[in-house]
Amino acid sequence: MIIECSSCHARYQYDEERFERKPSKKIKCARCATIFEIQNPAFAPRPEPSFGDSTAARLDKTHTQTPLPPDDTTAQAPLPKEDTGPVPAAQLPAGRRLSIAIIAGADAGTVYRFEKPRITIGRSGADLIINDSEASRQHAAIEVRDQIVTLEDLKSTNGTLVDGTRITEPVEIQDKSEFQIGGTTLMLIVTEDS
Repeated sequence: MIIECSSCHARYQYDEERFERKPSKKIKCARCATIFEIQNPAFAPRPEPSFGDSTAARLDKTHTQTPLPPDDTTAQAPLPKEDTGPVPAAQLPAGRRLSIAIIAGADAGTVYRFEKPRITIGRSGADLIINDSEASRQHAAIEVRDQIVTLEDLKSTNGTLVDGTRITEPVEIQDKSEFQIGGTTLMLIVTEDS
């Protein structure tokens, strides 16, 4: 699922299994350090049909939401911003090894191991050079801030795709997340460092 910071509107890919069967989780934005709450879609309320409603009316109510008027007292007040300290500096996590595996494309089978917390991927002049004419020279970047890994498109011509959708701002990726640059499919791999 894609989540969005309530403050700076940065978008991240979030694995629903990380909810650990909880109805919601608090997330710290990697960009602005705001703590915001996300809801587990498995706990989304299902509307109760009322007697006397026609099937068409029940279906219509199921698929539309009416916004609350601004003076409604049931509307929730925004959460106060907590000072959680500075945003962690870009750094590789202790005890873990991060790699990028190319799983489809001209360089399939290549594995690149992270040696620094920010790497660039592209056709030339990048940390990880891919043999793909559809890739820009400096196409995308991956930044690691301890446990948080973000993927950012560097204003490339053909874009960077996550789950088939072109990303427009940095998104969080996890172990086994796949993304596409041109005709090349890459996967983030996180392993315990022995």
